[in-house]
Amino acid sequence: MSVTGPAGFRAAGVAAGIKAAGARDLALVVNDGPQQSAAGVFTTNKVKAAPVLWSQQVLQEHKLRAIVLNSGCANACTGPEGFQDTHATAEKVADVLGVGAIEVAVCSTGLIGERLPMDALLPGVDSAAGALDAGEQSGLDAATAVLTTDSKAKQAHRAHGNGWSVGGFAKGAGMLAPNMATMLSVITTDVVISGADLDAALRSATGVTFDRLDVDGGTSTNDTVLVMASGASGVEASSEEFTELLTGVCQDLVRQLQDDAEGATKTIDITVRGAVSEADAVAIGRIVAEDNLVKTAMFGSDPNWGRIAMALGRAQAEIDVDEVEIATNGVTLYADGATARDRSEADLSGRQIEIVIDLHLGEHAATILSTDLSHDYVEENSAYSS
Repeated sequence: MSVTGPAGFRAAGVAAGIKAAGARDLALVVNDGPQQSAAGVFTTNKVKAAPVLWSQQVLQEHKLRAIVLNSGCANACTGPEGFQDTHATAEKVADVLGVGAIEVAVCSTGLIGERLPMDALLPGVDSAAGALDAGEQSGLDAATAVLTTDSKAKQAHRAHGNGWSVGGFAKGAGMLAPNMATMLSVITTDVVISGADLDAALRSATGVTFDRLDVDGGTSTNDTVLVMASGASGVEASSEEFTELLTGVCQDLVRQLQDDAEGATKTIDITVRGAVSEADAVAIGRIVAEDNLVKTAMFGSDPNWGRIAMALGRAQAEIDVDEVEIATNGVTLYADGATARDRSEADLSGRQIEIVIDLHLGEHAATILSTDLSHDYVEENSAYSS
């Protein structure tokens, strides 16, 4: 179960005709209340898609009644007309549901630079509204309707013993190096919580989950994570309890995104510990995750620690070369400024690879999730627009 797991929510996913292949491409998630608390985090890319600009505006009130999402077109870099299309989409949803447009967030994903086919999208809103349901299948339909190059829907749900839960879905397989969000994700909860507290919890959760995923260094123009709270359980939770459960759902979704990344044959966890600050640990982990020479070595199951050493040395972080240790899959290959073990002792033949970098300088640590760089990734992205 995902967004329809918590009480007070209905969802739908339909084929509106935005995608030429006829697959599901329009999703609608509705909060039936009694509360409509909401929060969001968005891409930090300076090139922001029209739906991001719109949703940032409506989230200033920390209140949402509905979220409409489309795949097959990003509506990014489309000028004033693209923003008008987003506004018209929100107005259509508002009209169908009998709410205000300022209570409707809009998300889009797909090819950058093309206008939305409004003649397909607007009737699709009617179809989605007619299909709204609180059942598990409707949640799956919505999660499926946002997919682009993903191979499968990504859903998560966790229940608290006190009678409330958190559920959500996410999409993303490439252009995936989130800065405060991921490509698209919708999360719901039936706990009683204010918009301000929801916002604080979301930022805490995404900071250690979505923001720690780095597949290819690309921060999308459309990155959005939205959370809505219905209050339908009637239960209030402490901020610690809610943040913990929300973080668990986000982490589950992030692992699914990592595993389904475009062309991935390896999932790579890069843990940096012993740093003087968490920011240093993140910076080092991210620069290793984004290094193409490291990623291609991992694709070839080659424990070439020299590439890891080269990459971490480029990070804007405090490092003492003679103190650094580098281990892959449990085998320390570099320590005290020189080779520690023969690289052939590290077995990278499996799908999962763990790189551990110990700086021996402080008490802070962070883990960045990444993947390898394969032939399939290059093939898929070389022909994406055609």
